[in-house]
Amino acid sequence: MKKMKSLKGGLAGILFTAGLLAASCTSDQSSSAVTIVNRPDCTQTNVNYVGNRLPLKPMNFIKLPVGSIQPEGWLKKYLELQKDGLTGHLNEISAWLGKENNAWLTKGGDHGWEEVPYWLKGYGNLAYILKDQKMIDEAKVWLEGAFASQQPDGYFGPINERNGKRELWAQMIMLWCLQSYYEYSNDQRVIDLMTNYFKWQLSVPDEQFLEDYWENSRGGDNLLSVYWLYNRTGDQFLLELAEKIHRNTADWTRPSALPNWHNVNIAQCFREPATYYMMTGDSAMLKASYNVHNLIRRTFGQVPGGMFGADENARMGSIDPRQGVETCGLVEQMASDELMLCMTGDPLWAEHCEEVAFNSYPAAVMPDFKGLRYITCPNQTVSDSKNHHPGIDTRGPFLAMNPFSSRCCQHNHAQGWPYYAEHLILATPDNGVAAAMYAACKATVKVGDGNEISLHEQTNYPFEETIRFTVNTPKAVSFPFYLRIPSWTEGATIFVNGKKVAANPEAGQYACINREWQDNDQVEIQLPMQLSMRTWQVNKNSVSVDYGPLTMSLKIDEDYVKKDSRATAIGDSKWQEGADASQWPTYEIYAKTPWNYALVLGKNEPLKDFKVVHKEWPADNFPFTVASTPIEVKAIGRKVPSWVIDQYDLCSELPEMDAPKGEKEEITLIPMGAARLRVSAFPNTRE
Repeated sequence: MKKMKSLKGGLAGILFTAGLLAASCTSDQSSSAVTIVNRPDCTQTNVNYVGNRLPLKPMNFIKLPVGSIQPEGWLKKYLELQKDGLTGHLNEISAWLGKENNAWLTKGGDHGWEEVPYWLKGYGNLAYILKDQKMIDEAKVWLEGAFASQQPDGYFGPINERNGKRELWAQMIMLWCLQSYYEYSNDQRVIDLMTNYFKWQLSVPDEQFLEDYWENSRGGDNLLSVYWLYNRTGDQFLLELAEKIHRNTADWTRPSALPNWHNVNIAQCFREPATYYMMTGDSAMLKASYNVHNLIRRTFGQVPGGMFGADENARMGSIDPRQGVETCGLVEQMASDELMLCMTGDPLWAEHCEEVAFNSYPAAVMPDFKGLRYITCPNQTVSDSKNHHPGIDTRGPFLAMNPFSSRCCQHNHAQGWPYYAEHLILATPDNGVAAAMYAACKATVKVGDGNEISLHEQTNYPFEETIRFTVNTPKAVSFPFYLRIPSWTEGATIFVNGKKVAANPEAGQYACINREWQDNDQVEIQLPMQLSMRTWQVNKNSVSVDYGPLTMSLKIDEDYVKKDSRATAIGDSKWQEGADASQWPTYEIYAKTPWNYALVLGKNEPLKDFKVVHKEWPADNFPFTVASTPIEVKAIGRKVPSWVIDQYDLCSELPEMDAPKGEKEEITLIPMGAARLRVSAFPNTRE
């Protein structure tokens, strides 16, 4: 039986020296021996890609330049849906992205604040990945605006002042956009702009620096950009600035309290101490990031899907799985996991990123990616336009699928899948390559002393167990190849050119193959998936069912009701003048079948009567709908009559274990990511 996942175990290993962390990935060319390690070898320096320069600690993994990885399979389909959906067209419908008098394009403009860089952060990277010239040209318009906006003192972007202090938060996001553009273009203007801007930041007195709420919480994003520039220029003033940023950022190192309890801030900001650790080597900083991650989940995250109940802010007394999280929170958590993976090498961050990406994030958007929800919950049996406050800690139509579901999530959602795709294949300090997260793709990567190879990954993971890699290289080349072995698998096997390697891959570690690779060499890894169960004791001993990395939810027939989006665009959600609202409807989703089931578990073997059913892969390559999912689980349930829609028009909190239940019925479970209405944490009875 699967126990609740914990990140504590991975931390202990990180706090040793690099030499102790990574077992040697020794070469055995003749037999393709596999070495099991818990980290890559960080005693070497990658000669092919920009990593951390001293005194920064070495990165365990190095992200390849944007565009190096071409997704395939369902992930490519998802990116294409983004392009054709909200991400690709927000600049045509969102008033915040209107070009006329936009503050990112016009001095003294009256709109554009965080929305432009939020959207551009994902839109630009999506353009580079898909190599879509029209999108690349559109991204360039906004980037040129950023370049043109730089002032003689170094400040750039819209000049927003509060009590004489200039705004820094929106600029933090735009810096990430510029960094991606530099990876794509090598445009020296990015280096010049960032250098001048950071010199300005260093000149600002501490009492006027990072004072506003958002920038104070999220100073870690600024710190990451300072590192990025330092690694490319070596300018020593940047290390001084890094110190200044940390001491003026909100304190995310407290052992039992947080600076604030806003869901996006938690998902985004917990990484700041670990980021600072990369400069100081102070293990307390690294420990603090793990602590925040675990702290929020010990109380508010006793739910499936990898996230936590903070449907604006985490609130004591609101821990039931009917509490949700913003779509912003989902994509920022994924980004944090990706960054923590690269900084620490801890495979648990890759696993957590997959948990959020596969189970929580897909259901936050419409299947056609033309609408999204502000709030998505592990147990969510209605998705309508009503105001559900105070059951949900925010006021507005924020459970509906809406092209205007708050100005933050509407724009910030764009980064989720592009950034995920960029972390599928990573470079390692020892001039090798790693697959820490899995999805079909083709990567162009330099290995060894600069040889460029193509690595082709073929799989329908996480819906199947087998992942195949093909190495294409113009000449023989030696390099280590790391493969993550998930903690949920047992009996993983690895084949090189059809031969099973003599190794016992250990769950929660990496398998490292170090050999002289020839053109068309094949690697296959099989990750057996089993049904397992987690018990959420603080939430009335409810249970969730997993199949490998997929969490399963009740299959609920969904009724989609089209609504006029002009009626649900409220507050600061605004239409661009001339936008055709009829092409961008809101959808409410209602349950056409009962949802209030308890699972019937076996007394000794809880899942003995559960049966996994594999179906055909969907013809449209999109497995995240009720109708198209290729995996189902047959189970037995009993209705719980007292579990109903409550006074807030939400599914009521989980019933007590002894609540009266109806007769046994066969029920079907489907992957949580395919269920836009879902029950994922179940009451249960053992019989």
